[in-house]
This record gives sequence, C-alpha cells and structure tokens, in this order.
Amino acid sequence: MSKAYRSPLVAMLALLLAGPVLAQAGFEFMPDGGRGLLRQLFAGNPAELVKLSAEGHDQASWETILGQDTDLSETERVTLAGYLSVNFPFAGDLDALASAEDPVSLLPADGKELAVANCQYCHSIFSGYLMHDRDLQGWRNVFLSPFHREIKMDEKERETFSLYSAANMPMKYEDVPPELRF
Repeated sequence: MSKAYRSPLVAMLALLLAGPVLAQAGFEFMPDGGRGLLRQLFAGNPAELVKLSAEGHDQASWETILGQDTDLSETERVTLAGYLSVNFPFAGDLDALASAEDPVSLLPADGKELAVANCQYCHSIFSGYLMHDRDLQGWRNVFLSPFHREIKMDEKERETFSLYSAANMPMKYEDVPPELRF
C-alpha cells in the first residue's frame, strides 16, 4: 500500500475504535442510563456499589429496592432497575471492581451508551431513535430486522438497550438540541 493511503486508513481505523469512547460527547441531553445513574448514586462510596453488584434480582424487585433508599424519579428508577436486572450480579472481577478508582467504568455499557454508539451510524439518532414510542417488546423487535441483526451487540446488551429505550423514549422534541433535530 502506498504512503498516500496509509494515513487516512489509520485515521479511519482510530476513529472507529474510539467511537464508543467518544459516543457520549454531545449527548448529555439524553436521560442517564444505568451506569450514569450508578455514578450519581455511588460517587464517593464504591464499597456500597461493589456490595450491590453481587446481588441479582428481577426488575420489579430492583424497583422496590431502589424506591426505598434513593431520590430517583420514577423513570430513573425504572431505567436503573432494568439495567441492574440484566447486568447484576456483576459477572466480572469483584476484586478489580472494589479496587478501581472508577468502578462504574468497569460495568457493562448502559442503554444510553449503546444507543449513542450504535444507532447513529446508519440513520439519524433523532428520527431513527429519540422520537420512537415503543414498549419493551417493540424495542426488542427492532433487532429482528435484517439490518439491525447485524449490530454487534450480545443478548444482554440488546436487552439493556431495549429496557432503557422503553423507559426513556420518545424524548420531547424541545429537549433535543436543534442541531440534532433532522
């Protein structure tokens, strides 16, 4: 390969690999997903997060638990309960989680992160995602179409995405920045 082609190819590869890392910039207007909510709840108290990460409950049980000790809104409680029901008990290394400076960063991606990282590459995130009003099964059904089956997400990620989306979409038109309304 000639030198003229190497630099753009390397730049494109770097951009593709950095996509998930850069995915959140500019999307602060979207409701927080599970990791964002956990970061709010457990900032300064990683030991409690580690303790919680060893528990496993269904979504309804998590909603009850979260309703007792938090000031989360109803939507935030449903969002976080959905995330926890799919991703806890944490399947990773609890010792690494306990010793991490930012333990939340070691947890699986949440629905917001998955949406930002995957939805806007093929269509407008506004018309193709943010404005859709679907129930949980409707969001699950998104992955049945041939073009969505190809998205590199495992079953837990698809369920995390679907639970987040059912709780938080559609957004209000006026809550989306004008530059993303297309």
